[in-house]
Order: sequence, then structure tokens, then C-alpha cells
Amino acid sequence: MSWFHPIDKHLLFTKNDKEDPRLGECVQVLHKGDLSQLSLHDYDFAIIGFPDDEGISLNGGRPGAQQAPREIRTYLYKMTPHLQSTTLPKILDIGDLVDKEKKIGERHEKARETTRTIAQSGKRWISLGGGHDYGYCDGAGFLDVFKNDAVLINFDAHMDVRPTDKGFNSGTPFHRVLSEFNGQVDFAEVGIQNQCNSKAHIKWAEDKGASIFTLDHINEQGLQKTLQQYMQGKEQKKVFLSVDIDAFTSSEAPGCSQSWTTGLFTKDFLVSLNWLIANFDVRGVGIYEVSPPLDQDNRTSKLAALILHNYIFNSLRKA
Repeated sequence: MSWFHPIDKHLLFTKNDKEDPRLGECVQVLHKGDLSQLSLHDYDFAIIGFPDDEGISLNGGRPGAQQAPREIRTYLYKMTPHLQSTTLPKILDIGDLVDKEKKIGERHEKARETTRTIAQSGKRWISLGGGHDYGYCDGAGFLDVFKNDAVLINFDAHMDVRPTDKGFNSGTPFHRVLSEFNGQVDFAEVGIQNQCNSKAHIKWAEDKGASIFTLDHINEQGLQKTLQQYMQGKEQKKVFLSVDIDAFTSSEAPGCSQSWTTGLFTKDFLVSLNWLIANFDVRGVGIYEVSPPLDQDNRTSKLAALILHNYIFNSLRKA
């Protein structure tokens, strides 16, 4: 049995109108979730779903993120192409990692293998969590291919560097990454909030070489200026962006396990995202911890889809 289950084809939205194309019409579905067939497809972006929030529950958070991959796809695949785009994307939807009979560590290893396979192929990818424990899978798979030539940026209210002595959960992804790839990646935490983190965790990460930019710093200096200063000298490196949706203010992203009234704003983030894409080789983006049952007016799922829309079309514009 395949680890991946193909998506419901009803998600591939179409207006059946050549004057009004939608992204759902640009999607191929990987047959039976068979990763051995990846090389047979011509695609620009692969999309992987991780409908799994066990890691959130294990970390004491509120479940619901297992529903996010479907909801994010719903809004992404209904979107029209960017108005300035002259090219339609070729998207391969790999499907959802669904084998809940396996232990969480085994699921993580399969997700890491999948990310690594896509990265090795030279393609770009989008990951849809699920819990932020899958940030480890994306980060490690990315670094399996690009270590010593890589930048990993985590946009988050939380450090997520909790030790793994009590097992894997949504608070442990970057403890695992930094322990395994110590000295082999430029790693930054962006948007860290005072009320969400311990000094001990921050010190541990700094001792591992992490650069930490608090929300206070972002509010004083601006998000794009902060990223411009951090990315100086890294122009030739590969980049992966990990986006925990709780990095955003709850007024814009209420649908997550841990939302705060303080946080990043969509308009600032999109400007900075598009600057990163224009100036660096952003190989992939992961979005985690969107929780549709906790959402209001689907705004958090729509925000996630909007971020991915910008990633897809600004990457195509650069190509």
C-alpha cells in the first residue's frame, strides 16, 4: 500500500471557461501516490499534504490542522492565475501522507524521503501541514540535498526547538534539524514572540548558530529590512521557508492552535516573500498549523493559499 493517497479530484476546480482559467486546471495528480512515477511527470511545483496533527496534540495544542491540506487546496485551486503572469504553472499534486498506522517517527521519515526526492530532482515543492513537526521533514529533506549551501528561515511565534527526550511533537522540529545539521545550514527564526518562548530554548538555538529576530525587532526595523540584512552574502545559497501560520496576528490568521493578537501582517509578509523569491533561489515553502475548525470565515486557509499563489507565480516570473 502506498504511503500517499491521491487527492479528491473534485478539488481540481474549473469554470470550464477558457477565458477564466483556474489553478485547478493546471494540476496533475500522481497516480496512486506512487513516488516512483515522479520522474515521468513534467512539472514546476510538487504539492504534498501532511494531514496529521498528532504532533500538535502531543505538544498540548488544539487539534484540527489535519483538515488543513484539503482546505488550503480548495482555495488555492479556485484561484485565477496572477494578472501579470504570461505562463501557467505545471503543478503535480502528490497527494496526502495518510498511513496513520505507522508511528509518528516513521511518518516523518517517509515525509523527509519525499522532500529529499523532489529536491534532488531540481523541482520546487510546497508542503501543507498538519503540525509543524513536519517542518523537520521538509527542513531535513532539503538539507539532505543542499547542506553547507543552504538557508532555512522559520517564520513563527515560537522557536520550536524543544528537546526530543519526551518524543517528537510540533515543538521539536528545529531542535532535530539543528542537532542533525549543526554548522551545515544558515538558520533564522523570524517573528519570535516574548510570551511564547523560554530563554533556555533561545540560548540553545543561538549556541547552535541560529539567528533570532523577535517580533519586537521586526516591528522596529521592518520585516523586509531585517531579511535584507540577514540575507547579505547568501545570494548563491538555496532557501527553504517554513511558515507556521501562528506567526501572523490572530486578526488575519485566527485558525491555528496558538494564535495571538500580536504577529506579522499579510501585506508586509507578501512584500518580503516576493523580494526573497526575486533575489534568491527559494526551493520550497511549507505552511503548517492552519486549523480549519478554529478558523473564522476561512480566512486562515485563504491566507495560506494566498502565500502559495505568490510563491508559485513570482517563481514563474523569475524563471
